[in-house]
Amino acid sequence: MDERSVYVWVAIAGLAVVSVVTRGFFLIPSRPWPLPPWLRDALKVAPLAALVAVVAPEIFMTQGEVIATWQDARWPAALVATAAYYLWRRDILFTIVIGMAVMLCLRLGVGW
Repeated sequence: MDERSVYVWVAIAGLAVVSVVTRGFFLIPSRPWPLPPWLRDALKVAPLAALVAVVAPEIFMTQGEVIATWQDARWPAALVATAAYYLWRRDILFTIVIGMAVMLCLRLGVGW
């Protein structure tokens, strides 16, 4: 066994220990931890905040710079999906589907 293999096995073991400890950390105490109401409210919107953090740069930026032209299919697709569908139905999955459909139509039909 060479030196490189030892490092690989140490890294795998370390990652396994970190995964078990972090995932099992909340199972160790005998009683549940009380959460303040503000933290409970913040955790309710955390998935939506993570989705916005991933999607927003894809809508407003290209190659690290803010999009300067309105002739980009992402802007109208996001606007239509948000204004036309999400405000009407409050369904995140179909909002994404509608936005992708509008963007596809603009790219194939108009050539944006």
